[in-house]
Amino acid sequence: MKITLKDGSVKEYQEAMSIYDIAKDISEGLARVATAAELDGKVVDLRTVVDSDCELNILTFQDDAGKKAYRHTTSHVLAEAVKRLYPEAKLAIGPSIDEGFYYDFDCPPFDREALDKLEAEMKKIIKEGKELERFTLPREEAIQFMKEREEPYKVELIEDLPEDAEISFYRQGDFVDLCAGPHLMSTKSIKAIKLISSSGAYWRGSEKNKMLTRIYGTAYTKKADLDEYLVHLEDIKKRDHNKLGREMELFTTVDVIGQGLPLMLPKGTKIIQTLQRWIEDEEEKRGYMRTKTPLMAKKDLYVISDHWNHYKEGMFVLGDEEKDDSEVFALRPMTCPFQYYVYKASQKSYRDLPCRYGETSTLFRNEDSGEMHGLTRVRQFTISEGHLIVRPDQIEEEFKGCVDLAKYCLTTLGVEEDVTYRMSKWDPNNADHYLGTPETWNEVQDMMRKILNEIGIEFTEAEGEAAFYGPKLDIQAKNVYGKEDTMITIQLDMFLAERFDMTYIDKDGEKKRPYIIHRTSMGCYERTLAWLIEKYAGMFPTWLCPEQVRVLPISEKYHDYASQVEAQLKDNGILATVDQRSEKIGWKIREARLARVPYMLIVGQKEEEEGKVSVRSRYLGDEGQKPLKEFIDAICEEIRTKEIRKIEVTEEGK
Repeated sequence: MKITLKDGSVKEYQEAMSIYDIAKDISEGLARVATAAELDGKVVDLRTVVDSDCELNILTFQDDAGKKAYRHTTSHVLAEAVKRLYPEAKLAIGPSIDEGFYYDFDCPPFDREALDKLEAEMKKIIKEGKELERFTLPREEAIQFMKEREEPYKVELIEDLPEDAEISFYRQGDFVDLCAGPHLMSTKSIKAIKLISSSGAYWRGSEKNKMLTRIYGTAYTKKADLDEYLVHLEDIKKRDHNKLGREMELFTTVDVIGQGLPLMLPKGTKIIQTLQRWIEDEEEKRGYMRTKTPLMAKKDLYVISDHWNHYKEGMFVLGDEEKDDSEVFALRPMTCPFQYYVYKASQKSYRDLPCRYGETSTLFRNEDSGEMHGLTRVRQFTISEGHLIVRPDQIEEEFKGCVDLAKYCLTTLGVEEDVTYRMSKWDPNNADHYLGTPETWNEVQDMMRKILNEIGIEFTEAEGEAAFYGPKLDIQAKNVYGKEDTMITIQLDMFLAERFDMTYIDKDGEKKRPYIIHRTSMGCYERTLAWLIEKYAGMFPTWLCPEQVRVLPISEKYHDYASQVEAQLKDNGILATVDQRSEKIGWKIREARLARVPYMLIVGQKEEEEGKVSVRSRYLGDEGQKPLKEFIDAICEEIRTKEIRKIEVTEEGK
């Protein structure tokens, strides 16, 4: 048989061989670091036997799939350690994830001391260097095997597998786990591990199921790499918007108000107000007309749009359908049906299109309690929502305009390099979930793909992520923990105009159906604020800061001059305050740094006599004395242009 390797070279063997033995034949060093393999493009175990011509790529920790196999094996080591120290614990699932792995157990929570003990036990298991053995069992035997080991979650997983599924297990010593693999050959290959944290997680992600205990960990082949990652984790903790946003007094939550209902404090509200005014002004420049529509509507509206059938579980419903169906209302989860009636308020002609409607919309969605987090996933939120009613010949130009607006927003906020683009398509295997025919879906998806290619955007395609009424471009970003969220979305809708009987009079005098583009320009304000907190570690660009300048008099004698400086700053639209506390100037400077104020103006006798200020900034540190007017002109230009200045001085270096 001929084995074609990744570099194009060919190895020939007379008899069947395991991939591990092939790796060993190529190089003892390669066999030592091999973690898995790609056999004709499919990721497989090193134990896999090759018996015919194929293409083979030996994977190591440097490959994503190889890294996953390495860390998945480590999750099995964790599971064995838990069973050794806590025999009553029941095993659930333990996959590898982007930055490591986790394992869910049905057992009491683990504190840091317990995690440290588990980590020590894992190191013992690794040192024992047990070989991992893969074996399979018929379905009924597999179920009985796990019942005898008193592992109910594994039994449930097996029972949910397809009838023809191969049911495989991995054994390391006395420990056995249900698993498809792939895995390392031995636990001794694992070099550097760390258990990061423990939290709760619902079985299979549903709040209707039991809450399990999840342990997160990571593993590397070198201690130095692990240490570097742990430093990175400390930076993440400092940037976590849920922690930092509270420390900076941007938002808070209160139990008696409810989960997923954050209170925006004055500073956070000021940032959102700045974003909102900017977006609304920019949309107006681009031909958008503002609307203001109700926060709720009768059930009838959502029945017409078909949201009642597709989205009722995610809505807050008011009233009792059984008692009085005519008085059932729902808080709106979207604005589109409302804006359709704005369009329908008068008959439009082809000359009136496109109609671009924009609204700063407060929406409500009944998110699962286990899904909510800080500002990124909440039950009430506000978005920069818009709907464009267009003729068929305008779709391409208007869609490109929506993408241009989104990219302008990303660039201005300094996050354009942090996003990826996803074309979200329908799932033809679940056609009942969608409006329309396969032919229409394929036509519109081809249209979107063509537009994106013409723009030159690199994008992936995801089946089953479309809205029920049309495909969409989702602009994705990851938070500091690597979880991906949709920040901006642009959708093509070819069905709802008909459901709402929306028309325009065309050149031939006939009524025609328009197309609809649903879009956000910047997305959800709360989620964007969370994104910016983490992006800038709270040190926002000056134009977004809720406090742009803090004036620091060196003693009470200069309070009057400090107030004069503050007044001139405010007269020029600069957000300024004066620190009049009777503290030493060094303390005031430190406090301003901790508050992440971009500019401090220190004033004393010399500054008052010369009409100047001593400038300290997060960008250059001590910038020396400047005439007040010169400083005002410079910061006003920085704010006007929304400049994102590079921070050249560290907090410690200031």
